[in-house]
Amino acid sequence: MATESKHLLVLCTCPGSITAKKIANELVANKLAACVQIIANVQSVFRWVGKVDSAEEHLLLIKTSNDRYDELEKKIQALHPYELPEIIAVPINIGLADYLTWIDDSTHSQ
Repeated sequence: MATESKHLLVLCTCPGSITAKKIANELVANKLAACVQIIANVQSVFRWVGKVDSAEEHLLLIKTSNDRYDELEKKIQALHPYELPEIIAVPINIGLADYLTWIDDSTHSQ
């Protein structure tokens, strides 16, 4: 029987450093994420409106708890300039116990 992961790694690409830093700061300030890493100069190749396109983007690696995901997704959508932002959550099934506890403590809404 599969169980739902308690922690998530959320991936989100942004068009530049200003957007990436704004989203990262808002997520951490609002306890929607424990940590957001920004990886600059990611080259993305994608299909959009029937054509292959490419763009240089910044990738956000967002660590959060599963119970904060819905609010996190809404906050990203509110701040993100893309019509259809990449927001993909990958379950964290195992990790250093103290680090996972830190994610819980950092994203606790109280």
